Amino acid sequence: MPPQTDQATFLKSWLKQPIKTGAVAPSGAALARLITQDLVPGGGPVMELGPGTGAFTRCMVSMGLAESDLTLIENNPHFAAMLRHRYPAARLLEMDVTRMRWRQDMWRPMQAQAVISGLPLLIMGLRAQWNVVGACMQSLRQGAAMYQFTYTASCPISPGVLQRLGLKAERIGGSFFNLPPASVYRIFRA
Repeated sequence: MPPQTDQATFLKSWLKQPIKTGAVAPSGAALARLITQDLVPGGGPVMELGPGTGAFTRCMVSMGLAESDLTLIENNPHFAAMLRHRYPAARLLEMDVTRMRWRQDMWRPMQAQAVISGLPLLIMGLRAQWNVVGACMQSLRQGAAMYQFTYTASCPISPGVLQRLGLKAERIGGSFFNLPPASVYRIFRA
């Protein structure tokens, strides 16, 4: 369970900007373990989109991934300040992820082992999904995948976006112990 201050910070952020925050509480430990289960310490960099208070980040570091292998992309200045303090060796980028596509020079050479996403993709428009998912797929090494969680029954990425980018999505599991319950999808090149 995240520290009490994380819950309070998250709720405050959600009350100010519910659509941008996407959830009323930080992700739980069971969801963090599920979404990061395929990561390998020493296996290369990992990009995390929308880390919030760092529930998935905390899990990755506890698994043995080096902070210096993590690129955290967070747009909320309060969450970014918290992450900067907790994970000083991680690369923290304060930016709008929907503009990632225009920064291809940053993502192509990354050769990440995975992208872990806590973004509310379901509520983003098709163009934003296209930009985010397209940039993420460019950052991955051959055979790697993007992992996205959702509170809904299906993949939050539009079927049209998946088809246009030549991607497949498979549900790898769910966490009923998360508030609210969530599913995790693995998105990969077909």
